[in-house]
Amino acid sequence: MALLFLIAFLLVLMLGPGFWVQRVLTRYREPADRYDETGAELARRLLDRYGMPNVTVERTEQGDHYDPIAKAVRLSLPHHDGKSLAAQVIAAHETGHALQDATAYPPLRQRTRMVQWVGPVEKVGAGLLMATPLIVAITRLPMAGGLMLLGGVLTLGSAVLIHALTLPTEFDASFKRALPMLDEQAVLYEGDERHARKLLQAAAMTYVAASLMSLLNIARWWAILRR
Repeated sequence: MALLFLIAFLLVLMLGPGFWVQRVLTRYREPADRYDETGAELARRLLDRYGMPNVTVERTEQGDHYDPIAKAVRLSLPHHDGKSLAAQVIAAHETGHALQDATAYPPLRQRTRMVQWVGPVEKVGAGLLMATPLIVAITRLPMAGGLMLLGGVLTLGSAVLIHALTLPTEFDASFKRALPMLDEQAVLYEGDERHARKLLQAAAMTYVAASLMSLLNIARWWAILRR
């Protein structure tokens, strides 16, 4: 009974933030025509207003994000073409990341550099995991556990580091960049600011959820190796 309770608690802890985020985003995508501007139009206006005419605004199917390499604010279809409160807030949030880039915000730069080398590191880790059985079979050395642990750390640990750097970047983009921009440009209707805060918290919680899932995967690997 205690084990079932522990499993249920861990599932809620790991999956709960993701469900809550989707619930908040879905709620504030309606009504879809609440504002006069689409998310893309607002992002373009904010980028021009705050001195970033070189940054493009693009539609994407890979989730809302700012690409510091391509200098592009990328918005999913509901936020790019929609006129909902969610579209306004997410557009401002991603513009906040562009403003971080323009002002050389250190955590964003560190995260960008890390992302560039995490890909190759993860591939090395995955390759090591796949090659471990062959290495052990050829060398006959009892080191499978250590090699698998190293591969797991390289593959999963790098994701945890990325999320750890992402969290302060997300909160800064939300509450020190996006909200002030929305306020200065009088974007939000009266009474919408508290809902905007909830949306911005949800945007940050997506990375909390991802961090928890990465930690869960590491814990699973550790449990497997200890058997």
